[in-house]
Amino acid sequence: MKCGKFAEGEATLRMKITLEEGKQDPVAYRVRYVPHPKSGNKWCIYPTYDFTHCLCDSIEDITHSLCTKEFQSRRSSYYWLCEAVETYIPVQWEYGRLNVSYTVVSKRKIAKLIDDKIVNDWDDPRLFTLPALRRRGFPSKAINEFCVRMGITGAQITVDPAMIEACVRDCLNAEAPRTMVVINPIRVFIENLSPDQPTFFQVPDFPVTPISPTHQIAFERIIYIERDDFKEKADKGYKRFALDQPVGLRYAGLVLTVTQVIEEKGSIVELRARCEDVNKAAKPKAFIHWVAKPIPIQVRQYERLFNHKNPEDKAEVPNGFLSDCNLNSLKIENALGDAYLESAKIFNQYQFERLGYFSVDPDSKPSQLVFNRTVSLKEDIGKN
Repeated sequence: MKCGKFAEGEATLRMKITLEEGKQDPVAYRVRYVPHPKSGNKWCIYPTYDFTHCLCDSIEDITHSLCTKEFQSRRSSYYWLCEAVETYIPVQWEYGRLNVSYTVVSKRKIAKLIDDKIVNDWDDPRLFTLPALRRRGFPSKAINEFCVRMGITGAQITVDPAMIEACVRDCLNAEAPRTMVVINPIRVFIENLSPDQPTFFQVPDFPVTPISPTHQIAFERIIYIERDDFKEKADKGYKRFALDQPVGLRYAGLVLTVTQVIEEKGSIVELRARCEDVNKAAKPKAFIHWVAKPIPIQVRQYERLFNHKNPEDKAEVPNGFLSDCNLNSLKIENALGDAYLESAKIFNQYQFERLGYFSVDPDSKPSQLVFNRTVSLKEDIGKN
């Protein structure tokens, strides 16, 4: 076999054993005339899983080999081969496979997604591989907590991604410093502020913590707010900025009132406003976030990779999982961030106030930081 005397399928090397399921003499080596990714054409015989799994575990001094239930029938060959070659025998334990809705966890299917350019690589943040979760910003502590909450069972179960996202929020709420970012900005010119006296504020990294580290933010007569935070006419229940409705600026201690709306081609490009001390003005219905002297950043927002809960179910998705991909699972936007973010490092995590939790992506460059949205905030996205 090693010398290439047999064609593929003509000869195999088998192990003399009857498996638990009744299968006899499982294959240990077979002939394959295909190049190996590392050794090229040096070998034409390749070992099977039954032959390599137990020996690799033994060589690497693995104490317990944890497998999913489909490998339970291989346990007898696992122990038999180690005994036959008189080597150390690890313990094989089986448990139920954990599936996650709206994604696939099969290595073969993930490889197909990569080959078809649906995702970029094994660390694409839309996947549920460990490199992908790390890149998206999931802390290892949160993943461990999720595993503890789920426990180990012999039954195969499927969970909603919301379960692991809840663990991530709990972790990042305590560990991710707050900052302000505007994703879809409107320029606001404050008429009654002096252009020669920019102001700086010290704001807390964790506003709800009594003793919190702080960072400095700038404030001047030109600021930027979210486009969604302004309406020319306030609807019933709307509490933010409008022509007839002042709004407070978070951390600044000021209340803004619109004096003029400037439009170009039917789109608002600038608001003119006047400010008043919050202690002297009527109490506003809401406070919004803002940025001044911002830096440009890129924000990548991720949605579920598949449209259906179980993309592998032929009854639910008759044309196969590839036909169920969400074409809008990635949205890339250019945003404005507080200058405090200039010192951010790869994988640093932040809460962008009122927007969500974000992590610095390895694609970041000195000229432009890139942030991946890890998870959204708990608050209802439709909140007024």
